Amino acid sequence: MAAVDTGHHNVEESLAELAELARTAGYEVIAQVTQSRGAPDNAAYFGRGKLEELKECMEANEITLVIFDDELSPAQMRTVEKLLNPDEHAMELKLHALDRTMLILEIFAARAQSREGKLQVELAQLKYTLPRITGQWYGLSRQGGGAAGGGAAARGRGETKFETDRRHVKNRIRRLEGELRELERQRGLLRARRRKNRAQAVAIVGYTNVGKSTLMNALTHAGVLVEDKLFATLDPTARALHLPDGRRVMFIDTVGLVRRLPHHLVEAFHSTLEEAASADLILNVCDISSPDCAEQLRVTAALLKELGCEAIPVLRVLNKCDIAGAEALAAPMIGEANIKISALTGEGLDALLQAVCDALPQDRRPARLLLPYALSGYGARFREEGRVDREEFREDGVYYEAVLPVYLIEELGEYIL
Repeated sequence: MAAVDTGHHNVEESLAELAELARTAGYEVIAQVTQSRGAPDNAAYFGRGKLEELKECMEANEITLVIFDDELSPAQMRTVEKLLNPDEHAMELKLHALDRTMLILEIFAARAQSREGKLQVELAQLKYTLPRITGQWYGLSRQGGGAAGGGAAARGRGETKFETDRRHVKNRIRRLEGELRELERQRGLLRARRRKNRAQAVAIVGYTNVGKSTLMNALTHAGVLVEDKLFATLDPTARALHLPDGRRVMFIDTVGLVRRLPHHLVEAFHSTLEEAASADLILNVCDISSPDCAEQLRVTAALLKELGCEAIPVLRVLNKCDIAGAEALAAPMIGEANIKISALTGEGLDALLQAVCDALPQDRRPARLLLPYALSGYGARFREEGRVDREEFREDGVYYEAVLPVYLIEELGEYIL
């Protein structure tokens, strides 16, 4: 792994996350090289001397791949691979390079399950690739031109292939964007239907691998994949749940986040993440046992702001309290406003559900009704959309004591006692 320490972020924490991303992608982490400088070199990311040191480290440890903890420009990637592989006539590269964005896209591609998830991954990959086609074809054209003496015919063939590749990628990007717009429209219709049916939604958001899917399974038995890897869940999952006050709400699990997630990756998954923007309540989940707990909350809060979620109430949920030390539980950031739980053991889940009841817009109130038997079918709706505390069959109808949605109470106003 390789990184430039500019002093603008904690490079050790960032490299630790990069190592976890690499292991998630199936790579073995052997060594890391860092350089302290005000900014990455515009041409080669590292200075030439540090690149030589990186090459020697790779050769000495028989490493064939280096992963950079930033997104490299096409020019930087071209220079790095050229310096790592000085033999211009080699048929293939001996030492390869990935950057942070390429690594995340590789993980996304391996984990996307739904059609929308796969389309989003492909779109992000193509948008990343498009400005880099020049560099990739430049290398092939240069080698071919050298073999052919650099004639005009060789250059013409290179330019034609380059333009064909770019045109193909641009056309594919347009098609993918069209398909995703249609899927986004369908998702919008589902949200509109949910609002029409007065179903409230709770979005579970947070840093990747903090236990969001475990929480989703514990609350709703949704059967979401739970794995100790980053981005174990890439596609959103929605499941219904009855709250303690009788309300039926939709819980939605969303894709996990990481530090310094490149902006165009956020854009690529905007339609997935916008489930949070349309929710009635957001659960910002973090791993209280991690030393990065405060950073996880900050990363998520920043993205929610970017998605325009400022007006939506947020509950901060501190997960994994069963394995957190006393020092973590007593940290200054841990206050009464946060809800401490263990999704694995179930500790604190009742308190969480009650907090969800309290935080959601209050559209229910207690009522006593006497319905004629001709309207006894409402009893099923009472149980589905509210909570029935008492049901009694009398001569003149069915008596109910229940907590019901306001719209139902207004609908049956003449039968309210």
